[in-house]
Amino acid sequence: MEGTVFTPCLEGMKHVKSEEGEMLTKPFLDTCKLILPVIDKFGAAMTLVKSDIGGNISRLDAKYSSNPSEFNHLYSMVRAEVEAKTAKASSSCTNGLLWLTRAMDFLVELFRNLLEHPDWTMSQACTDSYTKTLKKWHGWLASSSFTMAMKLAPDRKKFMDVLGGTGDINADIENFCTNFSPFLEENHKFLASVGLDGLKAS
Repeated sequence: MEGTVFTPCLEGMKHVKSEEGEMLTKPFLDTCKLILPVIDKFGAAMTLVKSDIGGNISRLDAKYSSNPSEFNHLYSMVRAEVEAKTAKASSSCTNGLLWLTRAMDFLVELFRNLLEHPDWTMSQACTDSYTKTLKKWHGWLASSSFTMAMKLAPDRKKFMDVLGGTGDINADIENFCTNFSPFLEENHKFLASVGLDGLKAS
């Protein structure tokens, strides 16, 4: 593999915004899709996260495909649902975007932990990032299944070797965290502006 597991994703990020600075639906979803192979390398520990992210991407993708010109901008889906008063439904695209963003928050935080705490085990890095990001939105059930899954986290050194390929994995992780975080912050700001950033898991 040329470069690291992150290489395609770093390339994809360059196209997420339009020239006017608007978040574009397809490039944003495509970049999120490119993170799935990274999650695969975690094995069983991330099965939940992966299916969650994959499901939310598919939901948003289906909506986009139903009318690409209307839903070219990421937030247009949310605006349409807010107007139709369907944004809070558990199957809404708004909910999909919210949970996709939160899962990505978790991953960014996790990769930051791996960079900043070289002495931590994978399990420690996962648990810390979970506590900082997803935990407060999860009910007891989701939280306990997540905590159990984290015990299956792979050996850290092996994991980093697998991710690294032929590239500089630390530089790529740094690059990913730095450049992807602003998209997530923007999603939260937008969702907060329509009063939908605080929905909890049912």
